[in-house]
Amino acid sequence: MENERIRKLIFVYHADADLKSKVIDGAHKILSPSTYACNLCAITYGAFTENRTWKKFRETSAIEMEFLHKDEFKKNYASKFSHKFSYPVVLAATDNTLELFVGTQALNELENAKELIALIERQLRA
Repeated sequence: MENERIRKLIFVYHADADLKSKVIDGAHKILSPSTYACNLCAITYGAFTENRTWKKFRETSAIEMEFLHKDEFKKNYASKFSHKFSYPVVLAATDNTLELFVGTQALNELENAKELIALIERQLRA
């Protein structure tokens, strides 16, 4: 990061927000979790509820967080920022721009919420 203050972290899931997508994603998590395309979704949410470890971190963290599906992100931010990102991704919003905070490859290598939390905390200290 360029020593700019991070205002918030934006988590973008590799899934769309419409009901059909949510139902398909939920079924996919149950029927074939190893082939599910969004590791960020899999780590932070089970098929029906938010992961408890992740929820506690999210609710007690000092950093503001925003959670968007990829279609919501494109709608809300595409006109403001010309960056193209792969998904899932975690971005850092500063006063002037969006910067890559945790990329897709790093997210896909994580195995659980504790690893995600540790990575976020390391990145915030860097």
